[in-house]
Amino acid sequence: MFDPEPYPPGTESEPTPLLNPASGIPDLAVTAGQIEAAAKLLDRGSGPFAVDAERASGFRYSNRAYLIQIRRAGAGTVLIDPASHDHDPVTALRPVAEVLSTDEWILHSADQDLPCLAEVGMHPPSLYDTELAGRLAGFDRVNLATMVERLLGFGLAKGHGAADWSKRPLPSAWLNYAALDVELLIELREAISQVLAEQGKTDWAAEEFEFLRTLESRWVPASARPDRWRRTSGIHKVRDRRGLAAVRELWTARDGIGQRRDIAPRRILPDSAIIEAAIADPRSVADLVALPVFGGRNQRRNAAIWLAALQAARENPTPPELTESATGPPLPARWSRRKPEAAARLEAVRAALAELSQRVGVPTENVVSPELVRRLCWEWVDTEDPIRAVDEFLRAGQARAWQRELVVPILAAAVTGAEAGPPTDNR
Repeated sequence: MFDPEPYPPGTESEPTPLLNPASGIPDLAVTAGQIEAAAKLLDRGSGPFAVDAERASGFRYSNRAYLIQIRRAGAGTVLIDPASHDHDPVTALRPVAEVLSTDEWILHSADQDLPCLAEVGMHPPSLYDTELAGRLAGFDRVNLATMVERLLGFGLAKGHGAADWSKRPLPSAWLNYAALDVELLIELREAISQVLAEQGKTDWAAEEFEFLRTLESRWVPASARPDRWRRTSGIHKVRDRRGLAAVRELWTARDGIGQRRDIAPRRILPDSAIIEAAIADPRSVADLVALPVFGGRNQRRNAAIWLAALQAARENPTPPELTESATGPPLPARWSRRKPEAAARLEAVRAALAELSQRVGVPTENVVSPELVRRLCWEWVDTEDPIRAVDEFLRAGQARAWQRELVVPILAAAVTGAEAGPPTDNR
């Protein structure tokens, strides 16, 4: 049974506080000349690049980068302002992007930053994700501060991760925080890679990092995903089709305003207000502004938009069926009634994967995609060669070779009710 040591020997004492970058807060590179100088500085360094980006999630509609932090041995840390080049950030940042294309990137939770970095023309030639490495190593907590404390013995200053990074000028305290995010990433990469090597998971990590690096060609913009309105918090309180249509129309109207003004939609109208209006179904400005939230000045200004959305819902109260996903099977909670044999398969698969997860010390969702597992259980058709069928299904679903080697025999046994044999190399 896998049981990772909670902390390495000698690290049980209080962490050493790391409140400021060792070389001070770098100057922010804004102008073309400053960006060129930052690129030359990085080029004189050696080895991989520690990279991070700050966005304005919760404040802006877009997912763009408002600050880019890069550190390299022999060069130190540079801070780049991509937001001052709205007209052509790719061209403005090209000197830095060209240097970054020469060696590995180290990021923490790379899937959060790669899309916004790609928007400004920055693409890693190879990648190491310390957060994902921590998951593969079996760490129960993989945020940057915890991993730095656990593996390096330093306590990072906290405070501004959820700030509005679109603000200008950026406060010095924020820049200090941002610089610290890459201060120890290179050292963290070395420490966690050693842990993975000791666990025999180096090759697993390499496959995951390469899959993540090449994910760009498979990214689906958030705006292109179907039925995003169904994620409205509290939608379970809406019981009829007219009300669901009202959620859909209010959500769509809010999203349009957010996109036009580059404001996070929930700052325009909270989900709770959408749900309340969908249930109450006000038909006049007076009825609308009598509801909590809608009585504020901003909501009064938009009252005609919200009332038009509610009227559209009354005229077209037929949203898609709740039980079906546009891209996959129904919600598992409904399986026992609609397809009980699939529900039984899913229960068996989940139990088998939980045991495997504990044995290898990797979270179930990292062992194999939960969505892929649900599809397999829902769509499964008995076959004479279940091992091959499961392997082909997972391969088509982009499961990596190390994942298939671990789970194919287990999944095949679970969906057919047979005993699982030893892992098979399906590379």
